[in-house]
Amino acid sequence: MSVYDKLTALGITLPPVAAPAAAYVPFVQTGNLVFLSGHVAKKDGKPWVGQLGGAIDTAEGRLAARAIAIDLMGTLHAAVGDLNKIKRIVKVMSLVNSVPTFTEQHLVTNGASELFAEVFGPEKGAHARSAFGVAQIPMGCCVEIELIAEIG
Repeated sequence: MSVYDKLTALGITLPPVAAPAAAYVPFVQTGNLVFLSGHVAKKDGKPWVGQLGGAIDTAEGRLAARAIAIDLMGTLHAAVGDLNKIKRIVKVMSLVNSVPTFTEQHLVTNGASELFAEVFGPEKGAHARSAFGVAQIPMGCCVEIELIAEIG
């Protein structure tokens, strides 16, 4: 089953690449690697704001990370032209806007990681990962994720 068949089966439509909000580009390719800039969580097209452990719980944070994964796949599609060319999701870095006592950043980030495994398969979707709690993210968003992928 192609990546696009899996996305259709999951009811996922990839969004277009969002215009950068500052002085950067959405992606850069060097050799077989594509580096995607950080994407912030959006809900209904607007910044998904709040802090984990405050107004947002882990379950909602997972949904925000999943939403970012969908946006990242839209950007990855624009970068490579065909998601079936992805050889592997190599690395994910997740920044979770958290109150000081919140310690479930890794569980929040699973919302993205699990979707990548579901869409690309357990081998291509498995990746190295970092998940950090941070004091704030641009626009007050709850989660920001960046990604590195290898193309074949």
